[in-house]
Amino acid sequence: MQETNQGMQVEKFYYDNKIVKAFGYATIIFGIVGMIVGLWVAIQIYYPDSSLNFAATTFGRLRPLHTNAIIFAFVGNASFAGIYYSLQRLCKARLFNDRLSWIHFWGWQLIIVAAAITLPLGLNNGAEYAELIWPIDIAIALVWVIFGINMMGTIIKRREKHLYVAIWFYIATWVTVALLHIVRSIELPYSATGSYSWYAGVQDALVQWWYGHNAVAFFLTTPVLGLMYYFLPKAANRPVYSYRLSIIHFWALIFIYIWAGPHHLLYTALPDWAQSLGVVFSIMLIAPSWGGMLNGLFTLRGAWDKVREDPVLKFMVVAITCYGMSTFEGPLLSLKSVNAISHFSDWTIGHVHIGGLGWNGFMAFAILYYMIPKMWGTSLYSKKLATNHFWLGTIGIIIYAVPLYWAGFEQSLMWKQFTAEGQLKFDFMQTVTNIKPMYIARSIGGTLYLIGAFIMVYNLYKTIVNGKFIANEAAEAPALVKVTSHKKEYWHRVIERKPLTMLVLSLILVAIGGLVQMIPTFLVKSNVPTIASVKPYTPLELQGRDIYVREGCYTCHSQMIRPFRDEVARYGEYSKAGEFVYDHPFQWGSKRTGPDLQREGADKNKRPDSWHYTHMYDPRLTSPGSIMPRYIWLLDDKLDISSTPAKIRAMRTLGVPYPKGYDKIANDDLKKQADSITANLKKDKIETSSDREIIALIAYLQRLGRDIQGEPKPITEIK
Repeated sequence: MQETNQGMQVEKFYYDNKIVKAFGYATIIFGIVGMIVGLWVAIQIYYPDSSLNFAATTFGRLRPLHTNAIIFAFVGNASFAGIYYSLQRLCKARLFNDRLSWIHFWGWQLIIVAAAITLPLGLNNGAEYAELIWPIDIAIALVWVIFGINMMGTIIKRREKHLYVAIWFYIATWVTVALLHIVRSIELPYSATGSYSWYAGVQDALVQWWYGHNAVAFFLTTPVLGLMYYFLPKAANRPVYSYRLSIIHFWALIFIYIWAGPHHLLYTALPDWAQSLGVVFSIMLIAPSWGGMLNGLFTLRGAWDKVREDPVLKFMVVAITCYGMSTFEGPLLSLKSVNAISHFSDWTIGHVHIGGLGWNGFMAFAILYYMIPKMWGTSLYSKKLATNHFWLGTIGIIIYAVPLYWAGFEQSLMWKQFTAEGQLKFDFMQTVTNIKPMYIARSIGGTLYLIGAFIMVYNLYKTIVNGKFIANEAAEAPALVKVTSHKKEYWHRVIERKPLTMLVLSLILVAIGGLVQMIPTFLVKSNVPTIASVKPYTPLELQGRDIYVREGCYTCHSQMIRPFRDEVARYGEYSKAGEFVYDHPFQWGSKRTGPDLQREGADKNKRPDSWHYTHMYDPRLTSPGSIMPRYIWLLDDKLDISSTPAKIRAMRTLGVPYPKGYDKIANDDLKKQADSITANLKKDKIETSSDREIIALIAYLQRLGRDIQGEPKPITEIK
């Protein structure tokens, strides 16, 4: 310990770069893997045989793998690398505990590997961005707690008095993601890998999109904003444009964001008041989001010459611009008139990837380009290669997103068109085949983006080879001495000295929105009116539904008919809240690559059991031009009925009114219904055993829409 000329004690310490290096390497590896899987599923949409006709490599199983790899493996590891790098330097302190750092690292990587194994195997909870099975959910919670202890411990032992703005976002990220994950993951296990959501139908949908929207907000946005507030001023060598704007940006963003989830459920069976809340707060979200964007871009005022020369700043400028575009478009899509066009279409996919590829991807690339030369004590191997990566990525984003917007507009317009005689002008298959060129263009854009990422890998490898890694980076700073001062301070400076206070305030603000939306939906029965004719699924139908979830059918099909003239004409009576009271989890979907299935079984004469059997064997035999993959294993794989009693018991615990003791005889009913379907198939000259998985799936599909068949519909509610 030394003393400065002013008599202050100066302590020497070392930053831990080893853990940052580990998370950085994981970012690169899983980023490439996640992008390759994403490109593969993009190709499958227009060339279904590229699934190789294997169960583990179909779109429905690989799409959750892609989203989880990009969100939690690529962006997650990039955020941890950036947070651990910046937090030490902002706090003037080594991380709280090296052992906790490595438990966090290896725990997170094991979770990612577990996800990469289980999702292709069909072990899937059926909730978007929360598909992982319950043991992995528990592991995520434990590792997240370890991360929080390490982060907060570092902040508490800091040598810097005030908490810089980036740390505010890190704190809010930790506490909110913990809340989101715990609430979404409340489920009832029925086996070592299987479980049912504790919530059902409308309540499950509300919880899902409260979680899903805010996973984007607090896992893909707030930590990356924190990284922006640290790395952008560092790379530009300029202070943040406005401290006060940072304050407004932070507190307004975390309070407003949490309310916006219901804008994913407009025109659905969710109560109108909840939908309206989602719309109002989504529009309000423009202000803090653009406040953050402008604060970032204005930081570069007068430094545009440097932007032209520095690839790190190039990536950050486009990333922040994409953030601004996405956070303007999101509220726009929450307007009911716009949502009526965009929802279930590829417009939403384009919107999501502007944020994913542009905001998250480019920020991850930027911080890797910044940190790695620093930690290896050298310069970036080639600015020219980094610039080429930048342009390939930027052009790739444009070629990726623009065709999807075009496809979305075309889909919606074709879905809604009627002839002069009042008939639907296009069948659903025409709306699919018409946009195949856009899907091809999307995959070309994704290929360019992936090539750019490979260039980055080479550039960073050469940088590492040319340098020498600084495992423990020496630093020194005055010890933090608590001084009582009577001088009046700006109110926020007081909060900045108290990290636990900031954590509690953040938790209170983000909890308010969730509580206001969930409590009435769960406790006020009029929000989810029951329908007497709706009955629980039979044991065979329940098994078939679980197969439907396992195969990821919800990634391409919706089960939510909105009260629009075209949807009622195409699919049947619009969906009502009471239809879904036994659905654990709900299956409303968010994209229609295939048609809605909510009324699939309402008219069994329209599509007999043999049609579904043939359709699963080869969709092009029943629907020429279909882009659905084949599900030939369902015809051969034996249905495991040993799980039926446990599933029935779990459903009874969740409130599904099966008779007491029914679990003991459920398989008897299952076999009777299976024999009936087998007999129907035999009439159409299809010979199969009654114990195959295809029989259970047919039973489930033929059940959809039957419970309310023949009920009158109020025409006045159809828009």
